[in-house]
Amino acid sequence: MPGTSAASSSSPSAPPASPPQAAGRAPARLTAYSLPLHTFRVFGACALSLVLWFSAGRAVRAALMWAGTELAHGDYRQVRIVVTTLIFTLIVLNELVVMVGMLHLVRGALREIRVRRAEDEGADESLFGALNRTTLLFATIYLAWSFHREDAQEFISLDSMKRIDQDLQGSLAGIESEAGTILLGLDMRISAGIAVAAYILRTLFAWLHMNGRVRGGGVLTAFFELGLAFYGLNALFALAASRADWLDERAAVAAVKGWFEDLEKTLPWWKGFWEGVGDLWPLLVDALIEPLAWLAVAALVYGAFAEDTRAVVRGTRLETVADRVERTHALTRTTMSGATIGFRDRWVPPVHAFRLAIRGGAPLFGVFCLCYVALQVGADYADRSIRALVGSDFPFFWTLFSSPVEFAVDLVAGVLTACLLAAAFDIAATRSREAGQALTA
Repeated sequence: MPGTSAASSSSPSAPPASPPQAAGRAPARLTAYSLPLHTFRVFGACALSLVLWFSAGRAVRAALMWAGTELAHGDYRQVRIVVTTLIFTLIVLNELVVMVGMLHLVRGALREIRVRRAEDEGADESLFGALNRTTLLFATIYLAWSFHREDAQEFISLDSMKRIDQDLQGSLAGIESEAGTILLGLDMRISAGIAVAAYILRTLFAWLHMNGRVRGGGVLTAFFELGLAFYGLNALFALAASRADWLDERAAVAAVKGWFEDLEKTLPWWKGFWEGVGDLWPLLVDALIEPLAWLAVAALVYGAFAEDTRAVVRGTRLETVADRVERTHALTRTTMSGATIGFRDRWVPPVHAFRLAIRGGAPLFGVFCLCYVALQVGADYADRSIRALVGSDFPFFWTLFSSPVEFAVDLVAGVLTACLLAAAFDIAATRSREAGQALTA
């Protein structure tokens, strides 16, 4: 059009028109205080897939629990307990797969992943690849912080409820009850032998995984890691039960007990102090350690290698110590790693996640932990509120409908927790990337 041409020639210095995408409003900046909103944004983008994935995981879990409690009793008791412990290992591994799967599902809703895709940084990793890399660290955290206790309690409670009639009849007939023994009734020699076999297989698949010799080596290593822990714990409990009287009669044990009794008399506040620590420690784990542990897993799912100890100390004075350790003799380095493995398994992933959160801004750590605790507490209160509002005088009403209510509450809490972890990682990684770009600009 002539008018348009004249206008263009009369204003040669006018800026070019913005493209349609840039003409719109720029996306809001991600901040620590936008974490709740970003969590619901991620949930809204992937809600259906998350619900289906969580439901499938719970269906598998229910099937495994039913099979385990059915197979635990009958003839060939020791063989049955071996199979039951194996099924419990699969139950825990299923929990790991479900969480990793949900975190992997929402990756498309994260800005950090979209930036990686735009820069062709290999952000579209397959679910199997994420599982293969993540499940070993996940299993380590799960065991190091005893998160498997809730699974064991639910497994044993289901078995006790299913056998309440048989146990009552057996107690009247003078027969010892088998309730609560499906995970601890294995003979010490059998459990020790299986634990040794699991250790050998774990070491083998760990070596194959590190050298890229076998597909799925990380998942198999995690499976044998869990098997080693559960069968090994069974052997230790059996040993402790059989040697309890022998240990009580040892002079060293008596001396230690006497030392603690004298210490309590000398320091009256000693016993009260440790009782207070015992009451406070579970709260500290639930409010700080547990969310950071899961954030470390989320970071690993999205490509940040949280199991690398050097990543934790990078940028601090401890990195110099790490360099010195790398230059030590191989035998010395192996010995140091073996001596500190318990410390490393428990603390390195949470510390790495803490540093990740701090890089996203100091308030992010507090807001993330607060939201995590609010979800857990909210789930408990939601369950109580539903039961109080519904109520019923009908006999065995909650025996029938307790499981659906628990599933609905766990579904909402589990899905939102996965979205919260993904959103927290997204904010931390995005702000860390922006800060790096600002430094290099």
